[in-house]
Amino acid sequence: MKHIPRKRFGQNFLIDRQVIADIVAVIRPQPDDVMVEIGPGLGAITQPLLKTLHHLHVVEIDRDIVVRLHREYAPERVTVHACDALKFDFGSLGGGLRVVGNLPYNISTPLLFHLASQISLIRDLHFMLQKEVVERMVAEPSTPAYGRLSVMLQYYFEMENLLHVPPQAFSPAPKVDSAVVRMIPWRERPFPGCDANLLGKVVTAAFSMRRKTLKNTLHAYLKPADFERLGIDPGLRAENLGVQDYVRIVNYLGPIV
Repeated sequence: MKHIPRKRFGQNFLIDRQVIADIVAVIRPQPDDVMVEIGPGLGAITQPLLKTLHHLHVVEIDRDIVVRLHREYAPERVTVHACDALKFDFGSLGGGLRVVGNLPYNISTPLLFHLASQISLIRDLHFMLQKEVVERMVAEPSTPAYGRLSVMLQYYFEMENLLHVPPQAFSPAPKVDSAVVRMIPWRERPFPGCDANLLGKVVTAAFSMRRKTLKNTLHAYLKPADFERLGIDPGLRAENLGVQDYVRIVNYLGPIV
């Protein structure tokens, strides 16, 4: 029976064989990898991954697709986790996880943060996302795409924009271009660690009014003397600071906030 894509799940199924081959090539699966595919859909990536992998975990929310997966794959090859990826406990699978997927655009950002919160379990991530989102993820400071998503994800991951995927590679074709990004947890961060919760609050405040200066957006955290001690110009905007600058602010604030 033909599966009808469901808008509420943001389903756009990959159909271009060359794009599929290119994605699997950049993932470079190895037989004993502990790999998890989010949103396997009709198996465009699942099938070629299983040509190499001994076993694959898949996380799928669509009950009709779950039935199809159970029918098509033996349990010793594929373990199907029928649930919302946003609520899935990746820790239940152990560590060293390689997570892949064509992520629905409507949940991509919260899912990336959900995975960042379990970063100690992750070896690497390969996701297809809206091209604009990937550009924001990897953006450099002082560029239009640089924002809260850039800072928070670059704090956790080293990232690379790998592939461009046009709309016609999908059925139904989305109205936007897509891209494949590789995310690897920092093995040696180029900046110190800090309180991640406080980092999130400071970065959110800084970018809350993008055209305002830091003097205005961070007034609840930093006074003029604090900017001076940090050596940060309060007349700059949020987009002008690198990840290391935000980390310095958080470590300066320490336990007082």
